[in-house]
Amino acid sequence: MRWRRCGRKSAVADARRAPDRIEHLLPAGLVPEPVELTIVVPALNEALTVGEFVDWCHEGIRRAGVSAQILIVDSSTDETPDIVLARGGEVLRVPKRGLGRAYIDAIPFIRGKWIVMGDADLTYDFRELDKFVDEFRRGAEFVMGSRFRGSIEDGAMPALHRYFGTPLTTWILNRIYKSRYSDIHCGMRGLTREALLKIDLRSQSWEYASEMVLKAARLHLKLAEVPVKFYKDREGRISHHRRAGWLSPWIAGWINLRAMLIYSPDSFLMKPGILLLVLGLALALPLGLAGPLTIGRIGFNLHWMLLGMTSATLGYSCIQIAVIARVMHGLRPGLDTWLARHLTYNRGVWLAIVLAAIGTLLDGVLAWTWIQRDLALTSVSYPAILGLMLILAGFQTFGFTLLLEMSKRLVEQRGA
Repeated sequence: MRWRRCGRKSAVADARRAPDRIEHLLPAGLVPEPVELTIVVPALNEALTVGEFVDWCHEGIRRAGVSAQILIVDSSTDETPDIVLARGGEVLRVPKRGLGRAYIDAIPFIRGKWIVMGDADLTYDFRELDKFVDEFRRGAEFVMGSRFRGSIEDGAMPALHRYFGTPLTTWILNRIYKSRYSDIHCGMRGLTREALLKIDLRSQSWEYASEMVLKAARLHLKLAEVPVKFYKDREGRISHHRRAGWLSPWIAGWINLRAMLIYSPDSFLMKPGILLLVLGLALALPLGLAGPLTIGRIGFNLHWMLLGMTSATLGYSCIQIAVIARVMHGLRPGLDTWLARHLTYNRGVWLAIVLAAIGTLLDGVLAWTWIQRDLALTSVSYPAILGLMLILAGFQTFGFTLLLEMSKRLVEQRGA
């Protein structure tokens, strides 16, 4: 990585090639120094709009009364970087590696304590930065723009996105993360530099948007939402989704949904897992210890026993995967300490041994009976089925213990 001061001639030369390394370009006369606000915006061949966009940023900075840095993260092959530098903005030339990756690459070059993100296509009005700055001054750590609470110009958003896709995915995320967003896909958003580091952005592509929103909720950052204006594309400009084809918005929606699920094992693994485990044990333990039962008009026999065994095994697996996922994504403050204290390697191994030993003992009784009866069995042994379940649980516990220890070590290495 390196930076250099750049005039018009050298910037144009750079623009004629796709960047193959990270390079920070500064306009002539600019001295890098700490500022209050950094505007970070990725750009890819936005020569048609980027000049006016930078002008909007300057106007928004004046209205908000802040010192600011305009940083365009660029991987264009047109004149985009040259135009930005001529208008007084900084350019971070990066290889084309995805939208989320552009923000990750920008982190070391951000000089402001507050950050506003968006698009350079004039669809979001950066002349109204004061709304974000006001929320930062009130102590907000993550400020989400909302097109639905602001305004949407006719033709700016396809009806499928406006009335189905965005409301549905927003509702799903709010249900999972207990948040109150009205527009999780709004591209204009702000956060403090400390919040960006806490979020620890990992997504390389479109899903960065959902990752930021859901992590902000999960980390209990101080949230705020402000209305923003959303305009349609300027005449002659084709959005990146349209350039990629009609399937692109569906792919973006799918990978955003994937991000929601990856970072929320509680909702679809932990809670269902606990329910399945309790239900399975309620069926398997009484039948395994007492044999067939009749409660009222309902008879509980082998089929119920197998259902209980399956339910308990599946539920136990769900809980284990959820715990490992929580450790890996690190979004539960204090969880690592609790796990280190209670779910230790020694305890896990000894529990696995005890479960497997009890299961082996129960199945050993069946095996001895089978031998005594000349390798013939005439009835179902419910304790033996319970034994099989316990052997499975013992193996699961041992494997979970190993994976948990590996996950803890990976998290420790990442933190270091």
